[in-house]
Amino acid sequence: MHHVSIRTANIHRAIAFYEQLGFTVCERFTTGYTLACWMEGLNGRIELIQIPEPKPAPDSFGDEHYVGYYHLSFDLTDLTSDLPSYLTNLKERFLLASQNNPEQLQTLKVLLEPTQQQIGTRIYEVAFIADTDGLPLEFIRFLAPFH
Repeated sequence: MHHVSIRTANIHRAIAFYEQLGFTVCERFTTGYTLACWMEGLNGRIELIQIPEPKPAPDSFGDEHYVGYYHLSFDLTDLTSDLPSYLTNLKERFLLASQNNPEQLQTLKVLLEPTQQQIGTRIYEVAFIADTDGLPLEFIRFLAPFH
């Protein structure tokens, strides 16, 4: 996959958010009518596009009847040995960054604290957070095969 495109109400806030996750801007451009950029991190690439006159996005995480794209998922298996500690450190990083720059960053919104889940024949740790526009982001970490 080349990239995942995310439409945002404020590209500067979105960049600041994804930078806290470890992404870096690798290309800035316009799409003809608005600002955009590519960011790389967590073994992937995202494209942020600022939308003039944005409307609130549907609540894909909270609305059990929502149909459509649901969330992005980042495999942190090789990046951390402990998803709860990773999320705690991330919350602290966001808290500090939001205190230093409250107009750009808010505290981290956690949608689902780390929990174990069987998916097929494997056991994973999973957690969900929300980005600046409320898009659910999943962190997933392989724990063990299920027997």
